[in-house]
Amino acid sequence: MTIKQRTFTPQQYGKVAVLFGGSSAEREVSLNSGNAVLQALTAAGVDTIAFDPAEKPHTGLLDLKVERAIIMLHGRGGEDGTVQGALEWLGIPYTGTGVLGSSLAMDKIRSKQVWQALGLSTAAYHIAEKSRFDARSCGVIIQNLGNIVMVKPAREGSSIGMAKVTSAKQLEAAVTDAFNYDNHVLIEQFIEGPEYTVAILHGQALPSIRMSTPHVFYDYSAKYQDNTTEYFCPSGLNAEQEAQIGKLASDAFAALDGSGWGRVDVMQGNDGRFYLLEANTVPGMTEKSLVPKAAKQAGLSFTDLCLEILATSETGRAERVFGEEVRP
Repeated sequence: MTIKQRTFTPQQYGKVAVLFGGSSAEREVSLNSGNAVLQALTAAGVDTIAFDPAEKPHTGLLDLKVERAIIMLHGRGGEDGTVQGALEWLGIPYTGTGVLGSSLAMDKIRSKQVWQALGLSTAAYHIAEKSRFDARSCGVIIQNLGNIVMVKPAREGSSIGMAKVTSAKQLEAAVTDAFNYDNHVLIEQFIEGPEYTVAILHGQALPSIRMSTPHVFYDYSAKYQDNTTEYFCPSGLNAEQEAQIGKLASDAFAALDGSGWGRVDVMQGNDGRFYLLEANTVPGMTEKSLVPKAAKQAGLSFTDLCLEILATSETGRAERVFGEEVRP
């Protein structure tokens, strides 16, 4: 696989702020990602500084004479378009997806609605709104969705607030808990089959990864705490399936106005069909994270990957059209 080459040397980026930490529920993961990236870029010769928006205002970037920002903030305030908008207002180039795409991808419900409108395969679902949720409807909802569902806060990451349920009583409890994280909750048909993820870099799909865990599902603990999760890259798909899942992920990312780098999560049903779960515009970059594993399979070291991510700040926001990327 050939990855687009950087046009800047590490020194030409000027002073680069690595934004990490923040105040979202994913702060701990963000700290781990940011520290790993900070160390790699510094070792590569980039003039880097650490910047935690939870500790100082964004305008502090101007006081520090920052010339670029690499965003390693996960969750709300960093992955939802908020910090992207702040950086655009400050006139500081930044990595990855812009305001619109970040906001869309952060919202699992809006993402599915966009994919559905474009004919991209995704599981059946129901939307629960806190202001008018009727617990008496749980029986009908779960029956209509095949009797096994995933409950997900619409705008949280790292599987926070998620649950797999198999009864109306469990569904009521799971939705009530998810409302602690978001006023809108996605109730999604459970797809029985293997789970995959596809990293996107410079508009290209990297080799897919298959995850296997003894947990009920690929939850926060399976992602970041346990050593029981297995990762397979190559994933075991044949060449035709690999091309299929890569195109689906690339199209899904582009449909949400994704840019630069990211990750798309996919399930394969027992029918062999791939179903989109969600897109991540600032995926994890910890030692257990998936994008570095895919990049390694594509021939990129962790440091090279960090430099490629930094390179997504070179040309500013890309103009997106479905299925392709057009850069000025």
